[in-house]
Amino acid sequence: MGRHTTVTGVLFSFAVIVAVVTVMVLTALERVAENANTLDDERSRETTVGALKTFEDQLAATLDDYAAWDDAAANVYRPEGMAWTISNYGEMSANSSLFDMAVVIDDQKKTVMAYQDGSPMEKPVSGFFGPSLWLLLEEARAPGAGGKPQAIGFLKTERGIAAVGVALVREKSGALDVPSGQHRYLIFARHLDDAKVSALGTTYVLNGLRLVPADFAAAYSVEIADPAGAVLSKLVWISRSPGDIGYAQVRPMVIQALGLVGLFFIVLLIIGWLAGQRLKAEENRAREEALRDRLSGLFNRDGLGLAVDSFIAEARQTKRNVLLLYLDLDGFKEVNDSYGHGTGDQLIRAVAAGLDVLIPGGAVLARIGGDEFAIAFFSDAENAAALQLAEQILDFLAEPLEVGRRIVVVGASIGIAMSPLGSVDREELVRRADLAMYKAKEAGRARMTLYEPAMDADRAQRNALELDLRMAIESGDLTLAYQPLVDAATHEMNGVEALVRWNRPGHGPVSPEIFIPIAETSGLIESLGLFVLRKACETAKQWPELKISVNVSPGQFRNPAFTDYVRYVLKQTEIEASRLTLEITEGYMIQNPQRTRQSIERLKSLGVKVALDDFGSGFSSIGYLRQFGFDRIKIDRSLVTDITTDSRQREMLQATVALARALDIPVTAEGIETEEQAVGLRLFGCDCLQGYFFGKPMAADQINGLLQERRKIQPQRRFAG
Repeated sequence: MGRHTTVTGVLFSFAVIVAVVTVMVLTALERVAENANTLDDERSRETTVGALKTFEDQLAATLDDYAAWDDAAANVYRPEGMAWTISNYGEMSANSSLFDMAVVIDDQKKTVMAYQDGSPMEKPVSGFFGPSLWLLLEEARAPGAGGKPQAIGFLKTERGIAAVGVALVREKSGALDVPSGQHRYLIFARHLDDAKVSALGTTYVLNGLRLVPADFAAAYSVEIADPAGAVLSKLVWISRSPGDIGYAQVRPMVIQALGLVGLFFIVLLIIGWLAGQRLKAEENRAREEALRDRLSGLFNRDGLGLAVDSFIAEARQTKRNVLLLYLDLDGFKEVNDSYGHGTGDQLIRAVAAGLDVLIPGGAVLARIGGDEFAIAFFSDAENAAALQLAEQILDFLAEPLEVGRRIVVVGASIGIAMSPLGSVDREELVRRADLAMYKAKEAGRARMTLYEPAMDADRAQRNALELDLRMAIESGDLTLAYQPLVDAATHEMNGVEALVRWNRPGHGPVSPEIFIPIAETSGLIESLGLFVLRKACETAKQWPELKISVNVSPGQFRNPAFTDYVRYVLKQTEIEASRLTLEITEGYMIQNPQRTRQSIERLKSLGVKVALDDFGSGFSSIGYLRQFGFDRIKIDRSLVTDITTDSRQREMLQATVALARALDIPVTAEGIETEEQAVGLRLFGCDCLQGYFFGKPMAADQINGLLQERRKIQPQRRFAG
């Protein structure tokens, strides 16, 4: 009886203990389930906020790309630029994943252009968007210190909820030569429709993500508010309730097999650990994505910075060197301009893939800008490994690349800097590599340059020179010299070539061989060329018997608006188009034959003559003359110098002129310094000559003097006749 009582007591006690343990376990499980649900819902909420911000940021990046665009600044403000505006803004809204509406308004909120899904809008813009649109406009008009003149927000439209951005149309540099009150603003809208919401849900693993009214009751939601703070709508999703799922799976096992309580706790711990590992992996993945460039998949600038900091810290411990290569693609802008941003993006990905194959093991490859890349790695030697890698990269980029169905050719300018034993920190190392890269670009591109301390002084001098040149162009403090062009038979002046000259205040005359390359690399060459064209035509108006030749930079030539500018200059100066010859070198033609042909055709439609300059100095071929239909070629002085002493030089020059004449193209020879050269070139078939033998570049007043003397002589000759 006593044993039975004891056993019963033990069993009862065990049952009580089991019951208590069961209640405690079930209670604990319920709390774990609730916490897991809460954590998951909070994560889903943060993910939804991030997805919404990404949706808005994508529109902001697209808007900045289209608004801060030199071509846009040149066309949107001109009445004749409407076709360009519609083509590049309005019609691009058709079937676009980036924006479905494109609107251009002026400072008076008047609609200049409005397109939706590639078609003109019939509804007034203010009625379609509502008054909150003007809050974005005011924000774009008055950006904060250092901010961009644009604003992004969500608005309620007649079509639904949309991310809407307003940005000032300006040049890529931010400059805008339009007075206040006449500014124009680009508006992009990207509607958050069911398809886009569903796509966000799929991308960010948000089950049942959907858009609901603002007053919809939900335990978890993300509000979408307009710039005035009014809640427009909410994003809600179906909770995955991972805790409830786990609890439902475990509870029957606890109830049915109390003896397996211990095992249950082990399983629970494993489940918790796995959940923690999953959350940790997601956090690491999100952190990794923040350091990656979305287009190329490489590290971005922030990722590179962290990697270089790590390299330098390790180099200080291991006594190794850190090498950094900065490379900028040569000709990328031309590819973008010629074939569009889509082809440019494909080119970036192709280059990234090629570089990834070339870099050494353990190296870090990053895309740090539009067409700029960087490579960092360890080296036991000094610069030898970097030079070898740079040479391999140049060889790789020298080959034509197949991008889609197009074949493109780009090169690269590479700067190399080293942190010996980690002694140079990341910021200084990056600065040195960047400086060396620009030195490579200034030296002629498609080359590599090692950083040297002397570059810092050169850079400072160059920056000062660039600043003064910019001021000189803006204030019109440049002058033109004019070198005579003479008839080969009579040696009578029949034209002049306009050459720019700069007397830098406080420094004296600066050679064009110095300031023109600076203008080319700094982006000033286009404005400099336009200044020369306008000034030359204004001056030539007083010389009706002379033709005027003006050099055209590749930057001007690839600008679609250049023809319109030439037309405008001809109209303002009232000079006959047939008197003007525009000279272009062959380098731009090699890279862009199709656009060259189109540009020449547009210019010739004005009646302007187009000449191929420096023929024979590079890769010139008669094929260019046949393909592009030049009105004249200019033989480079390098072919003229030794014609009186070198028989091979004479034969080559004679053959070149004969081929051009066979194509019925007049030939000008430059660099004539002796009478023997002049006679020989006339006999070879050149109809026009230029050089110091006939006159150095001179001021316009001296040309006036020569013409006055000739005008006095000509009547006397007629009288004597």
